[in-house]
Amino acid sequence: MTDTLSYRARTRAPDPGAPLIFAFHGTGGDENQFFDLVRQVHPGAGIVSPRGDVLEGGAARFFRRTGEGVYDMDDLALRTERMAAFIAAHKAANPNVPVYGFGYSNGANILASVVMKHPELFDRIGLLHPLVPWEPAPVDLAERRVLITAGRHDPICPWPLSDRLMHWFDAQGAEVLSEVHDGGHEIRQGEIAALAGLLTG
Repeated sequence: MTDTLSYRARTRAPDPGAPLIFAFHGTGGDENQFFDLVRQVHPGAGIVSPRGDVLEGGAARFFRRTGEGVYDMDDLALRTERMAAFIAAHKAANPNVPVYGFGYSNGANILASVVMKHPELFDRIGLLHPLVPWEPAPVDLAERRVLITAGRHDPICPWPLSDRLMHWFDAQGAEVLSEVHDGGHEIRQGEIAALAGLLTG
């Protein structure tokens, strides 16, 4: 099996001059969760929207966990490399095309893990309600644009960890954008607008 087929995914080739956008669903989502959103925001964009290959109570995820916010770090490391190979294969199939990625919740977490290990894969990154409870190693993210969105009362992704992650990306040289609301884990319209700006600006 080639790396481009290592995940079940919904895909679309980019129009000339348009970016390739990877979209990563949250727990319980699938390859359809954000596909139409990308089509609405950037009609010409290429899209790769993979389905997580881990099931938790029937809900698709991108890596295992042992409890809420408690990750199986060995499994995360393994699946980070598998996802990085999948992304790299699609990137190689679309040479000289800007590559953007965004994810929500569990999808944001696998994307963040890939970026922290392989920062060369993406030009722009959108992390919607990420939870990174580990201490990442320093990487060079100069010339990368990163959007992080959060809810100040998110029970799944505590605000202090979101704030810490924003400062970490800034310290790595990334251009950090943020959209923060006073709610919880839900995606609000301001986040969609900020994401649209990241993907099209």
